[in-house]
Amino acid sequence: MKVKQLLIMVLVLFIGSAGMSYALKPAKVIDGEITSDQQQVEDGETELGLLLQISPDEPKTESCPLNGQLYTQTEKQAWSARRPLAVMIENSPDARPHSGLSSADLVFEAVAEGGVTRFMALYYCDAQRRDVTIAPVRSARSYFVDWASGFNRPLYAHVGGANLPGPADALGQISQYGWSLENDLNQFSIGYPTFVRNNNRLDRQVATEHTMESSSEKLWAVAEERGWTNMSPELKIGRLTIPAADWLEGFEPPTFADDPADSGTTTSISYDFWSGYDQFAVAWNYDAASRTYLRNTAGSAQIDLNNQEQVAAKTVVVLLTDEKGPIDELKHMLYRTTGTGEALIFSNGNFESVTWSKKTREDELRFIAKGGKEYAFARGPIWISVLDRTNKVTY
Repeated sequence: MKVKQLLIMVLVLFIGSAGMSYALKPAKVIDGEITSDQQQVEDGETELGLLLQISPDEPKTESCPLNGQLYTQTEKQAWSARRPLAVMIENSPDARPHSGLSSADLVFEAVAEGGVTRFMALYYCDAQRRDVTIAPVRSARSYFVDWASGFNRPLYAHVGGANLPGPADALGQISQYGWSLENDLNQFSIGYPTFVRNNNRLDRQVATEHTMESSSEKLWAVAEERGWTNMSPELKIGRLTIPAADWLEGFEPPTFADDPADSGTTTSISYDFWSGYDQFAVAWNYDAASRTYLRNTAGSAQIDLNNQEQVAAKTVVVLLTDEKGPIDELKHMLYRTTGTGEALIFSNGNFESVTWSKKTREDELRFIAKGGKEYAFARGPIWISVLDRTNKVTY
């Protein structure tokens, strides 16, 4: 198994490097990553490129498997041929404003190291109508891999990752789980033009590690080239044959519910990840007109560079668990991702304390309300912030 994986990784690296030869402008390599001075976005076409022609009369009857939001049959036909994208996005101050967070169906957020948080944004339903520029893409962490595993091997996009031997070895775990054979979109094996160092993304110069950019359509195109569609490829491992299967066959969507008639009175939420790290402090303010929570980071509105809109969520989840670290010289963190714990859920101006549950790495993350029934999420974008269980949440 290890020999086969090594041969496949060598082949993928060869194909990725060959693909760079037809780039319009010579690429450079900085710290093992592909970079280019060529501007990726021209006249807004990348982030605003229309993909589907949808009649305004077409009803929205199809529920998104990730967050329950309703879309047209045309959009469902598009997403049904694919698997979700789970993309790692950094959140250092130099990375802001981000590109693409407002188009994610679901976002996970936790500290990567040194009090600096990181996002894993899942794109599936909302990204079918338009191509979504996603930036800045950053490296993998083991606990995000664990949460991604609950979505039945989504396409996992990242720029390298933690690889010191030990429990935080995200790249080692990705290899161990066999993801390199069916769902790993590591920039190290893909490169330009799917991933590009867009030094002109912001109105100021930042360090190169804050400039990696891709798009939903580019990532899905690479996946399709590799045979990673909605169907997982048939795998032969020795005498064992693992048949191809639609990713949805192993995924049970959460429970969803329509909005209540009236909003509640819980209109503001705030929390820190680490005390004293105010640049990553979060506040959500409820907007009754849109029935969403608008996100503020470090005291300012968090804006998506693609559309200049404030990032919003229909449901905000604060998942409380055990935080451990730093555990090594690179200050890597660990979070307990399995078992059970408390979670606070805010939606439609209402608050509810529930229990989160994830039996194994590959099991889905579930939320159980009082009385033992599964929590019913409002239809729309879900944001999950993961904090140590001793942290204080103000609401």
